Amino acid sequence: MVRLPAVNPADESAERVYRQSRFAPPPGATEVLLVRHGASQAFRPGEPFPLVDGQGDPELAPEGREQAVQVCRRLAGEHIDAVYVSSLRRTSQTAEPLARALGLVSRVEPDLREVHLGSWEGGLFRVKVAENDPVALRLFAEERWDVIPGAEEAEAFARRVRQVIDRLAAAHAGQRLAVFTHGAFIAQALALAARSRPFAFLGADNASISHLVVLDGRWTVRRYNDTAHIDGALEASAAPLT
Repeated sequence: MVRLPAVNPADESAERVYRQSRFAPPPGATEVLLVRHGASQAFRPGEPFPLVDGQGDPELAPEGREQAVQVCRRLAGEHIDAVYVSSLRRTSQTAEPLARALGLVSRVEPDLREVHLGSWEGGLFRVKVAENDPVALRLFAEERWDVIPGAEEAEAFARRVRQVIDRLAAAHAGQRLAVFTHGAFIAQALALAARSRPFAFLGADNASISHLVVLDGRWTVRRYNDTAHIDGALEASAAPLT
């Protein structure tokens, strides 16, 4: 005969309460703060940007350096375990105030680089988009970078983004990373997490923060294009840089 546990009459009248609570990353999850670099220097026809491994490598513009200070001031008030940058200097220049404030060395991860724009590298992409070039219009209609001659294939780009995020997450389980990268990279990462259209998240502002939580290959979008530090909303609570 199975005996049921005795019931305390006082327990029958006890009210059980289920409250809402703030999100907390699961144990072992990696928080990836995707920071777009500050605004880079303007392109002038006839003066192409220098290339690194075939990709345009402009410096930050003066306003981009100010944006870098603003985003790094905000992140300096957070616990950051590691800082990563791409092989293009606009990311390392943006990350520099944060690395200095936290006493960290920015780690270069080449796979965080921007999508390769083929024959439109060196600044020509900006011209083609501004002038509504037919190929540029097709690019945004089809949401594929590889309509540009010689550009990185869409599937290869998505694979690169997935692999580097998973690799960083595996190396930093339970930690928070500040990853300074590029607009198309951020768009692709969030599209993969949300299983959305490829360009659904295209347009992250310079020095914006987007936020992924990664655990066992599952990616959760927590934030996109957060620019409160630039808009001034958090200025009073920002941490000082040293």
